[in-house]
Amino acid sequence: MKVSFHGHSVVKVETNGTTILIDPFITGNGNCDLNADEVKADVILLTHGHNDHVGDTVDIAKRNEALVVAPFELATYLGWKGVNAHPMHIGGGHTFEFGHVKFTQAFHGSAYTEEEDQRIVYTGMPAGILFTAENKTIYHMGDTGLFSDIKLIGELNSIDLAFVPIGDNFTMGPEDAKQAVKWLNPGYVVPIHYNTFPLIEQDGEGFISSLSPTKGKAMEPGETIDL
Repeated sequence: MKVSFHGHSVVKVETNGTTILIDPFITGNGNCDLNADEVKADVILLTHGHNDHVGDTVDIAKRNEALVVAPFELATYLGWKGVNAHPMHIGGGHTFEFGHVKFTQAFHGSAYTEEEDQRIVYTGMPAGILFTAENKTIYHMGDTGLFSDIKLIGELNSIDLAFVPIGDNFTMGPEDAKQAVKWLNPGYVVPIHYNTFPLIEQDGEGFISSLSPTKGKAMEPGETIDL
């Protein structure tokens, strides 16, 4: 399984002949190395409905005839946009041909902003994603603050790789994220949702150094790891 980071919260997973994008915020993301008009995807997984996570989902999904897996309200909204969407919700899991997806709690908001109409569309509850394939489990926490049930998620799942937000202001900052990592006890950690905008500037390498002996890396956009 190959896993790559592409700035902000954008993650690509290549497994079982399937390319999966998580939260493909590409257009408008100065830290992303992907081209929204060229990127390939068979599946898109979404944590919540904020614009900096839904990103280019509709265009990518239509061009690639990709399946979009998202919380129910967000999946419904995207279905109205002509996307092939599979609805799920927090606590629910489903086994697809490409792997198993389960949505977890996340404490945040979830609404899509249609700026041209000055309209905010409610898109349900935010979530994290546990994705399992090839006997490996990836936990993309989405956007969240610290909450005690993160410890339970760590106890119930053997997490090989965790993508953890550290940007502060909108999500956990480095100190709360450090506590989340202790509770999750993952094999490897990659910080996300930081340095995209001035409000969320953080020291990714410093965060990883603070986790010792837990291993991890502040990945550069486009960097890949083999899991």
